[in-house]
Amino acid sequence: MPAPRPRVDRPQQVAVLALDGAYPFELGIPSRILGAADGRYEVRTCTVDGRPVRSGADFTIGVAHGPDILDTADTVIITSVPPADIPAELSGDLAAALARIRPDARVVSICTAAFVLAEAGLLDGRRATTHWQLADAFRRRYPKVDLDPDVLFVADGRMLTSAGAASGVDICLHIVRTDHGSGLANTVARRCVVPPFRDGGQAQYIERPVPESGAASTAATRAWALERLDRPLTLADLAGHARMSLRTFVRRFNDEVGLSPGRWLIQQRVARARHLLEAGDLPVDRIAAEVGFATGASLRQHLHAAIGVSPQAYRRTFRQSR
Repeated sequence: MPAPRPRVDRPQQVAVLALDGAYPFELGIPSRILGAADGRYEVRTCTVDGRPVRSGADFTIGVAHGPDILDTADTVIITSVPPADIPAELSGDLAAALARIRPDARVVSICTAAFVLAEAGLLDGRRATTHWQLADAFRRRYPKVDLDPDVLFVADGRMLTSAGAASGVDICLHIVRTDHGSGLANTVARRCVVPPFRDGGQAQYIERPVPESGAASTAATRAWALERLDRPLTLADLAGHARMSLRTFVRRFNDEVGLSPGRWLIQQRVARARHLLEAGDLPVDRIAAEVGFATGASLRQHLHAAIGVSPQAYRRTFRQSR
């Protein structure tokens, strides 16, 4: 089930915890994405002792806050460090900082920061993810965690974990979408010029060879399909639009997207259904027809497989906050 949505009568307090060795890119994601959400979030960065930390680049990061801001944070985001800087055990300062997080706060890790949450015991008995290259090491160290290394992010109640680097963008957009709906999340994505939605179940690691010079792309066909989601699109329809043989189209589609055409279509239909559930009062059967599922039962099945809730429960989550 989704975590409870926060109050909307004040900006949500977000504390970003920078660890020693922090990657600058990942450290900047929460401020950039959540900071573009029309004042819904106040993002502040801290370290475990208020002092500067080394970065994963050739400079030091100074912050304006110490761990005291963790006491009142609604959401705490811990950003990643290089594998060599993953702590083998929690230092006294880091353990004390984590102990300051409120029991009802949402806690988020980006990439290798999942090791910190696991070391603190916060992921025991929960689903989680981290960078695919570190999956074996993670499993050996934390057998009590149900690790899924094949997804971009996992939301298990108040604990959210994401995979490498750019998946931090995905999980921050997921936070905006969960808290305030897909309309605002899409607006934030446009402002930051990033994809508005990559489902958490999308594969982390996709082998994408460099296309041959002059090779045709499936991008135009994907755009064409998105305008026709209410129709029963077949693989032959898609390949025909792309003017490719079925075999060539499937191979090129997988190379470019990392998914089969059928799975991609289902993801797009679920995403459109989520938007319609959030934005209005259309009956489930009508929404199913609008997005290309044959029946309301089919929509229920695919939505539950994607996010674990029924259409009614999903709509209720957004309706309650308003």
